[in-house]
Formats: sequence, structure tokens, C-alpha cells
Amino acid sequence: MIVPCIDLSRGHAVQLVGGESVKIDAGDPIAIAERFRRVGDIAVVDIDAARGDGDNADLIRELVRIAPCRVGGGIRDLDTAKAWLDAGATKVVLGTCATPEFLRELPRDRCVAALDARDGEVVVAGWRERTGHDVFERMREIRGLVSEFLVTQVEREGRMVGADLEFATRLRETCGDAKLTFAGGIRTAEEIAELDSLGIDAQVGMAIYSESLDLADAFLAPVHSDRNDGLWPTVVTDERGVALGLCWSSRESVREAIRSGRGTYQSRRRGLWVKGESSGATQELVRIEADCDRDALRFTVRQAPPGFCHNATHTCWGDTTGLDRLQATLSNRRQHAPQGSYTRRLFDDGSLLEAKLVEEARELSEARERADVVHEAADVIYFASVAMARAGVSLAEVERELDRRSLRLTRRGGERKS
Repeated sequence: MIVPCIDLSRGHAVQLVGGESVKIDAGDPIAIAERFRRVGDIAVVDIDAARGDGDNADLIRELVRIAPCRVGGGIRDLDTAKAWLDAGATKVVLGTCATPEFLRELPRDRCVAALDARDGEVVVAGWRERTGHDVFERMREIRGLVSEFLVTQVEREGRMVGADLEFATRLRETCGDAKLTFAGGIRTAEEIAELDSLGIDAQVGMAIYSESLDLADAFLAPVHSDRNDGLWPTVVTDERGVALGLCWSSRESVREAIRSGRGTYQSRRRGLWVKGESSGATQELVRIEADCDRDALRFTVRQAPPGFCHNATHTCWGDTTGLDRLQATLSNRRQHAPQGSYTRRLFDDGSLLEAKLVEEARELSEARERADVVHEAADVIYFASVAMARAGVSLAEVERELDRRSLRLTRRGGERKS
């Protein structure tokens, strides 16, 4: 699959030729990240920090809040590496400092070793300094300490002269059980598909920024269909992973979904279909993923009321249950709860809600029997959900915050607040 990249210099997304001259200044990285995140993780590289010429740290902190990002460029000490992992980077991409001693201090599954190679020799300091080390030797030295290698063929980078598939194959054979992402010269969907067949991800920049390769075509390169009409079955889920229904996708519908950020599918009767265009039950596209066999897709969406199904239910199997149902109910009552009702009082009286949250949390902390814990936990969750609905906060937002916290390496002591 592809890993689209955002290379940063002076606050702009740029594309360099051979790591030196700026070929494309693409402007606002935030807008680019909003589009790229629809196809998966984004590689974010701080060119200025890699060169020792300033940094784009504040901008990167904003990017990791809006998209899953692997962060690299200028990470030369453990404190910086850990700080990016604490900030929410899915992985850190380490170059010069990717030594066995350094890597042993970090979790293997969160580390990518960036080996930038010019004519097979590892180069550092923004690709400006040769090290005398062979890239294959470096891979063998540290392959048990990282989950992934990123190898950039510098002499091809940004020049769109085609990927060196023979070189990539040798790299794949050398990296052991670590994954491999390859960059440098990639220009066609066919090359991305060939790399994927070898078990290699493709990090693509110049071809997408120059619009010689469409982002959707790059994403779909390894995806195939055994149907006569060439369509892909597409499972549609909400942000919490609940299946809303089954649709079909075509190259055209995926291209439009990625371009517009809306749930767009291929109806076998009506052609291109934008969900909610006539009913109002629209979808904001969060992410598209291919399954492990590359013959089916999953769309993760933010579904507007009343839901996905034409029967006005959240899913094609009926309405939701549990926390999803509670959230939907409270969201509706926030707008329509009658005056004098208990729910309306909770929405309107912050002091009452505060008192109930404290009271129910205390009762949960004192509960000992299993049934009592279930009962009191339900009360706490209910009143916490009212507080969320009162502020317009969704369960998906809370879950994203929990996921973000799970990425932290540095843990708080957990002492009681005074």
C-alpha cells in the first residue's frame, strides 16, 4: 500500500529533488493532511530539523492531532523521540541515531529506521553527508530492534525516473521480520502494485504532488476484483467500528470519495451514488482501507442522522444498542427534551449535573458486589454521557483521546489531586 508523505520546510509542504532543490511548494500542510489521512498513515518529515536549520515542531504537533502520522527528521536524542511518541505520533522515524544502543531504549513496534542511501551508501544530515556504511550492512545490524525500515534511494528521489525494483527486492530479503517501506523515483500505480506484491509499502511524494499520479489510483494500485463488473465489496462502518451496511465501490467512486471527503459508492442500478445527497443522511469520510487480501474495502465514516439505512435506522440491521444508543438518545433530547423533564434539568442546571457526577462516582468507588458495580457504573456512564452531550462531544472523540493517550511512553504517576 502507499504511505503519502508531507515534507516540511519553513511551514510549507515541499517536494525536493535529490534532497536539495525545491521542485514544488505545495503550501498549507494541514489541508494536505486532511486529504491524505483518508488513505492511511502519513509520513511527516521535518526537512529543516534534519538539516539543523530550525524546525517545524509546532506544525507537526498540529498534524498528529488530525491524522495518523509517523514523524521523522532531526530526531537525534531519546527525549525528542519519546516526546513525539507522547504527542501522538504512531511511530518515530530515526536516521542517524538509529543505533542498537539508542533503539534498545524505545519500543520496537514504534520505531522505523530511515536508511537514506545514495548508490547503496547510507547518507545523513539531510542526505548531505556520506557515512561509508553499506545500507544492507546497516539493516542487518539493527533489524531485530525496529518494526520497519524506510529506505530512500536518494539518487532517484523526486526525479520520477521509476522505482528500482531489483534494489527493493534485495532490501526486502535483508530486513528479516521487519516491514519495509521504499521511496525514491516511484511514479506509477503499476510500480506500487509490484512493490505491494513483494510485501513492500511505497512512500510516494513527487508523483502525487505533481498530479502525474492520482492519490486514489495510488491507493487502489494493489486492490483487485474477481467480479465481472470490477466492483469491490465495501463494508461501511462508523468511527466506533460498528458496521452500518454493505456497499459497492468502483475506481470512479473511490476517486470521488477521496477527492470530496464524502461517502461515495457505486450503485449497481443507479451508478455513482453520494450517500445522503437526497435524504440528508450524509457521510463524512474518515478513512478508506483495503483488507488483507486486497479484494475488499472498508469505509470509516461519520454518519449524520437518522442513519445509514433507508429505513431511518443507524445500521441496515436496525438501531444501535448500548453506549451508541445512549449517545443518540441524549443527542436528540438535548434538542427536544420537554421543559421540566429530568434530562432537561440536567442539561440546563450545571450544578445539578456536577452534584450527580460526584455522587455517582463516589457510589461506584464504594460498590463491592458485582451487581452493585454494574449498577453504579451504568449511573456514572449515564451522567458522564449527559455532560458530553451537553458540550456536543461524541463517544468517538473520547475514544480518539483514549487512543492518543495509549500512545504515550511517559506515564503519569496517578497521585490524587489536591
